[in-house]
Amino acid sequence: MHLLVPTCLYTPVLSFTHCKSESVSLPLAFSHTISLPPEHVPYFLNNNKRVAKRCRLDPLCPFKDALQDLSFCWGYEKNCDPEKRFSYPMCTKADSGWARSLDAAQELFWKQADFGYVKERLSELKTLCKATRPGDSSLKCCSHIRFCKATNLYLDLRKPRRSHERYKEDFIQTGEIGGHCKLIKEALVGEGDHKSPLQSWYAELQTYTNLDFHPIEDGYCDLIVEKPTVFMKLDAGVNMYHHFCDFINLYISQHINNSFSSDINIVMWDTSFYGYGDLFSETWRAFSEYDIIHLKTFDSKRVCFKDAFFSLLPRMRYGLFYNTPLISDCYSEGMFRAFSQHILHRLNITQDKPKEGRVRVTLLARSTEYRRILNQMEVSPAPLALLFVSFFLQLRITHNSDIFIGMHGAGLTHLLFLPDWSVIFELYNCQDESCYRDLARLRGIRYVTWQKMDKVLPQDKGHHPTLGDHPKFTNYSFDVEEFMRLVLEAADYVTHHPKWQRRALRDEL
Repeated sequence: MHLLVPTCLYTPVLSFTHCKSESVSLPLAFSHTISLPPEHVPYFLNNNKRVAKRCRLDPLCPFKDALQDLSFCWGYEKNCDPEKRFSYPMCTKADSGWARSLDAAQELFWKQADFGYVKERLSELKTLCKATRPGDSSLKCCSHIRFCKATNLYLDLRKPRRSHERYKEDFIQTGEIGGHCKLIKEALVGEGDHKSPLQSWYAELQTYTNLDFHPIEDGYCDLIVEKPTVFMKLDAGVNMYHHFCDFINLYISQHINNSFSSDINIVMWDTSFYGYGDLFSETWRAFSEYDIIHLKTFDSKRVCFKDAFFSLLPRMRYGLFYNTPLISDCYSEGMFRAFSQHILHRLNITQDKPKEGRVRVTLLARSTEYRRILNQMEVSPAPLALLFVSFFLQLRITHNSDIFIGMHGAGLTHLLFLPDWSVIFELYNCQDESCYRDLARLRGIRYVTWQKMDKVLPQDKGHHPTLGDHPKFTNYSFDVEEFMRLVLEAADYVTHHPKWQRRALRDEL
């Protein structure tokens, strides 16, 4: 369990400001259809010409300003001018093991961890089951069956083989999933080399069958799902780092599918008898207006889905977020920043403007057995109001923090929702150096961690249940003077950041 602790640091430049929530009125019905952060609307309209035309013809459309220049592009669209991309990475130097020049390094990072990643997946899409006439089914997938789009999908769950396994590989048999289309069996089989529960959908789709009947037209469906549907397999709903890998990959999948409506069903693919724990369930409201549907809801029925996609998975080889191989010395304010904006907009998490001379600091206090700050009251001199708060309130506190401090652990995933000018201070990384440093690079914010190891005092050598001595399995005390030095350096970065200065000046005006 983690506690977000807004704290006052009584120095000339640091103080805590209370987070206020403000209601935002949404303009008419058109915004419900789009429901995107204002910055994203021109990119969406450029990539959705029909919607742009409707907006242009509708006098009540609130996005007329966005129509003035429809040359903006995420970066993965055809004929996208590089100068008009949503973002492009910055590299301080070229790692010779990855690239020979700065330009090559930036392009590589863009493909690894920015909207170039979407472009790569789009280029992989191939038809595995082809519709030959209107009303037929279809199936298109990326390499290794990591993402798939399906129409008029038939799923027979009349005899479910449920067990204790969450992702049973032989759960679906031949004839129980498929559609009326021309199946290219060799192509499907050829994409099975990444077969694994959280790396591929191959186990679920390997028995996709070219049916000799039209499921919907011929009345073979006990239930027809008209609403667009997303199938997902989850990493872990009880750990913020792992669960947000699910959310990030769902957001990327929406870009691949070019669909951002919240009028969708999300179905959890789980072959067990169980439900699942979810400590961050509020986040689903950023993607769907409806409760999550478990696959077992459809047991005993033949279900037909008119429009569906199988989302990118959280532990794919060379996937994004989890164990992502990233070229060094590069960062981006691209796709992960867009994800942050999307979530905050959909959940109505607002930002209180910073004020001149005041830096807002939040300390993440752990109540777990290990990695606690033993001298927490010394390094954080203000009275601490230790509150177990909802995840919505956690996000509000995070989004209204200029410096966010915490020990290595899943709670540092909050860095995704910090302002662009902020600093994430991983107080001690417990010798796991790349995890949150890389996540900060993906998000495009400043990362710092403890530097002088003679000024951090572990309680003992650590007590891993099987590995013995381990730095993640003990608690720590920190030199107060060194702590304050690092915090003041972070504050100096914040107050000199151009975005912080613009927001502060605007607030004063």
